[in-house]
Formats: sequence, structure tokens, C-alpha cells
Amino acid sequence: MLTASWLDGLSLGEPIAADPLEGGYASKTFRVRTSRGRSVVVKTQDNLPPDLYALEADGLEALRTPGGFAVPEVLRVTPHFIVLTDLGTSDPSPTYWADAGRALALQHLRTADRFGYDRDNYLGVLPQRNPWTTDGHAFYAEHRLLRYLEEPTCHQQLPFEDRRRLERVAGRLGELIPPQGPALLHGDLWHGNLLPAPNGAPALIDLAVYYGWPEADLSTLLIYGRLSDELFTAYEEIHPLTPGWRDRLPLLHLRELLSITAHTPDVPETVSEIHTILKSFD
Repeated sequence: MLTASWLDGLSLGEPIAADPLEGGYASKTFRVRTSRGRSVVVKTQDNLPPDLYALEADGLEALRTPGGFAVPEVLRVTPHFIVLTDLGTSDPSPTYWADAGRALALQHLRTADRFGYDRDNYLGVLPQRNPWTTDGHAFYAEHRLLRYLEEPTCHQQLPFEDRRRLERVAGRLGELIPPQGPALLHGDLWHGNLLPAPNGAPALIDLAVYYGWPEADLSTLLIYGRLSDELFTAYEEIHPLTPGWRDRLPLLHLRELLSITAHTPDVPETVSEIHTILKSFD
């Protein structure tokens, strides 16, 4: 799939090849090589919400933090595609994991006085609602857990008793999650969205930004893969965590599992994982 109009007005030359890249639910993603020896990344898809790529561009800009993660530059954005600078395929630097921990901690030091964001955006292709909310437990319960019960694909796959369990757990967040201030979150920080920049430093892609609990970012980052302890050691040197944070990660990971279930019609393993987590709170 190669579309000449992707690079209109960018003075990068003509596109000559588009190599598919893995990752990302909403888009088909390509590394596009040009006649001038340049490369960019293009994300595109038909039938997406018309503001999805504009909101992705907004989130990328929001995440730029002095001393923090590298973030691709937005070169062009339309309702049908977004063109980003290419982070390439570099190897991670020797201090990659510690640098990632420090970068995430610095990002989480960027705070707000309420939970939410100044606009709604998307996780995958489904709306992520971000109304400014004073109570973090109420925000997470309503807008990160219970909102998925409205999605037909999620409602149909979750058994009735697990839907009731989710409602009960959402009502107990105040006793299960200690108070945390609202910090700037990536919002979809599984390890596939963390990768080396051209200089080997850690970089972020594919986000769903909002101000929320820092442990919510850590839950997605850690649950999906064993990462170097250097990341968490460096993180806590700058942004200490409340004791017991690792034990709370499965509960906070429910939001990601519910999103997967809402996006995908047949995910019995994910539904089973949701059941296991919820039943542990009976």
C-alpha cells in the first residue's frame, strides 16, 4: 500500500516503498522510504473517527518532557492518516532501562489539580472519556472500568456475575487503591509502545494521554512482560511509590483487559483473566 499524497508538501521526495510495521490496533502502519533517501512512519486506516489522528498528535505533543522520553515529531496529520518522524530500528543504549525509568518518573512529576484531560481522546478506536474530576477513585471507576460495560462486545463476552463483580470492585476502589495525585500518563504503556530512538535512548509511541494514577501506567508496562529492574529502581529514585504497588497492578490492569474485550469479539483468554482478577476480590 503506497499513496503518493501521504508526503504532499513535506519536501521529502516521492514515496518509493512502504514496509509494514507491527503493532497498533487502530491503524495500518508503514515505514515509507522516499526518493531522497529519507524515511517516515505513516499510520492510516479507513473508517476511523475523523479526529483520532489529530488527538494522537495532541497527545504526542503533550508528552514532550524535558529530560524525558523521545517522542516522534508529527509531520502531517489528516482525518485519514498521520505522518511521523521515523524512530528507526536502533539498538537500546547500555543505560536504556534506567533512562526509561527516569524518563517515566519525570513525566509522572507533571501533575494537574484534577484527574482527566482537557479533551476526550481514544484508546484503540473507542472513546476515552476524560472529564476533569476531583476524585481519582470515582474517575477510575466510572471512566476506566465501568464505561466498558456499555460496549456491546464487552457486555456480551463478560458473564453476568463478572459484570456484577466489576461493579462491586469499582465501588471498593477507595479501600483497594491508596490516594495518588493525578500525573501525566501515557495511557497505553505496554512494552511494545516503548522502543529505542535513533540514539538508543527510550522513546514512546501510540498513546492515550490523560492525568491519572501513576500506578496505572506501571500496571500496563509490567503486566505484559518482564522488564529490567533497573527501570523501576531508577523510577523510584525520582518518584517513590507507595508500598504494595506491585500487588495492586492486576487490579489496575483490568482497564486494559476490558478495552481488549470491548475491541475484539472472541477473546476467551482475556475474559478468563478478567474473571480471575475479579474473583480474587470476592
